[in-house]
Order: sequence, then C-alpha cells, then structure tokens
Amino acid sequence: MPPRCMHDTYSQIVLPFASSPELFEQYTNASGGLRTGMLMEHLDSLAGSIAYKHMLGPSVETLGRLQERGFYIVTASVERLDMLASLYPVRDTRLSVAVKMEALSPDGGEETLMLGRFSMVCRNARTHKAHPVIPLIIRTPEEEALYKIGESSKDRRKYAALQALSRVPPSSAEAAELHTTYLKCGQEDDSLLRGDRVWMGDTLLEKTMLMFPQERKCSCAQYKWPHHSYCLGYLMRLAYELGFANACFFMRSHVTFHSLDGISFTQPVPIGSILRLRSQILHTSLPGEIPATVHVRVVASVVNVQTGHDETTNDFRFTWAGDDGKSTPRIIVPKTYQEAMLWLEGKRALELGAQIRGKRIRTLEGEQRS
Repeated sequence: MPPRCMHDTYSQIVLPFASSPELFEQYTNASGGLRTGMLMEHLDSLAGSIAYKHMLGPSVETLGRLQERGFYIVTASVERLDMLASLYPVRDTRLSVAVKMEALSPDGGEETLMLGRFSMVCRNARTHKAHPVIPLIIRTPEEEALYKIGESSKDRRKYAALQALSRVPPSSAEAAELHTTYLKCGQEDDSLLRGDRVWMGDTLLEKTMLMFPQERKCSCAQYKWPHHSYCLGYLMRLAYELGFANACFFMRSHVTFHSLDGISFTQPVPIGSILRLRSQILHTSLPGEIPATVHVRVVASVVNVQTGHDETTNDFRFTWAGDDGKSTPRIIVPKTYQEAMLWLEGKRALELGAQIRGKRIRTLEGEQRS
C-alpha cells in the first residue's frame, strides 16, 4: 500500500447537543453536565477509526472479515486526556483527530474542551504479533509540527518508564517528604490527626461485573470491532465512573474532572469474562490548597473462576478536583512500601497536572493580551 498523508485519515464526530433534546438527555449527568466517561469511550473509538483509515484508505466503510484483512488494531495506551474547559451540553460538540473535543458556537466559533493522545498498535490477525504499518507522508509545516509532538510524546513515555518507581528508587526529596508524612501522621497512636488521616487501604472501592457480548460494540464506533474482546474506550468509561464515585466519597462533595493521567494496557478483556475493577485514592493536594485535587487509581482485572486469581488488564490514573471551593478535607497515608510507591506516583501525577494546567492558563492569558 502507498504511503498516506495526515489529511487522508481525518475523522470527526459531531454530537448535536444544542439541537437534539434526545441526545441531550442521553449524555447529561445528574448535575447538568456531560457524562465524561461516555465521551472518553467515543474518543477511543474515533482514534481506532483514524488508525483503520490509515491502513485501509479514507473511503473504507467496513472492515469485512478479519482474516481477509490480515490485521487488527487496538489501543495500546493513552498518554493523557486533559480537560481545558468545562463540559456543558448547551453547544454542539465535535470530536476530531488529534484527538480533541471542541465546542461549536452558533456564530462558528470553536473552543477546545479536551485534548488527548492515543497510541494504537497493529497486530497480525493470525499470529497476533506486530504487523507492518503504512508509512506517513509529511508535507506541510503544520503536519511537521504535529509529527514532532508525537515524537516528543514517545520520548517522554520512554523517559517516564525509565524513571518509574518500579525500576528506580525515589529521589532524595521524595524520600524525605514520604518520611515527614510518616512521622507526622503515619503512626497508629497518633490520636490528634486520626480524624484527618485516611489509610490508603481504606479507600478501596470495588465493582465486579459480567462482560456480556451485547456491550462489545462501542456506541459510536464507525467500524464494527472485529476482536473477541472489549475496546479500551468501554473500559475507560467503566473505570472513570468508578473512580469518580470514589473521588466524591473521599472529597465529601461533587468533583470536577481534570485529567486522565495515563493508561497502561497488559492484556484484553475477553467476552464472557468476569471483570473486577478496584479503585483507590493515591494522593491529594496539600491541606489549604484550592482547588483541592485528588488522584485516583483504577485497576481492571479478569478473574479466573477456577483459581480465584486476578490477571491485571489495565491500570487507569485519573485526577479530579473538588468544586465546593474548599481544600482537601483529609489526607492519604500509606501503610506498606508498595502503597508508599503508589503514593509517590500520585504525587508526581498531581505535580505534572498542575504544571500543564498552569502552562495552559499562561498561554490563554498571553493570547488575550495579544
């Protein structure tokens, strides 16, 4: 197959919230906002559509038989999904390549609401090993800039993997902060802080469900998924909703989504399996900081009914913020070394998210001044 240009794979989904009361009803949550988990499911489906267009051509409408195509595409990871503006279903919303979400105003204006990066992999349909991918042609300065963003994202993922706490010990500053936290509120007989301290293990929130075949197809997929497993977008929605509930319980208030900080993929979730989702609070902002933020981990695993053992399939990381204008009501304290490493991972994620949001605010202020 010949190389393709970026514009050959452009795809978009327009959700007409402003003009369709039926769609408005389907996507609104109890607070009047949008169901963010459903939009994440759509973004993953859109990323898959773009990848199939690149492999099969812009005019493709159906995948046909998997064995005839000789390959299939799945989501390998999601680097980040950052919320840049509030989500309210009062304007039509467009999901487009990048992958990004934009609100469309009646006057033709656009506002980017959410921006994310998806990594897809192509597998051989028979061996399930890596399948060659059609080369990409770069023709314009804009395309060159987008390509460099993808390359830098790949480099950041590699660097983050090398610096992961599963590989290297924490820095001296991280170790000192962890020790300070232990001395201040990690001792069992510390009655002064008992009401403000929550052990990480006590924040576990779990959900177990049967994975029926009727749920296999994404609700907005352009192509029929050929795999005998669930797409990552559906699992993202399930993980988001469980993590959201856990964040609300901990913050004792409604929370606002800030970012999906990363997803790791280990293996697919087969149709007919028993899926177990476990959510834990890993870290929070410091007392007194506003807005109060909370970092949540959701682990998806398939249960072997014969042995009772779990096999991890995905690890999701999310950040939410309290929207009541108050600081963090309580702090998370780890008990074990494993929990301490998760605590530090959550701390890193909150610091990175704060940097990204701060940079975004400075960029918007600069645009307004100019």
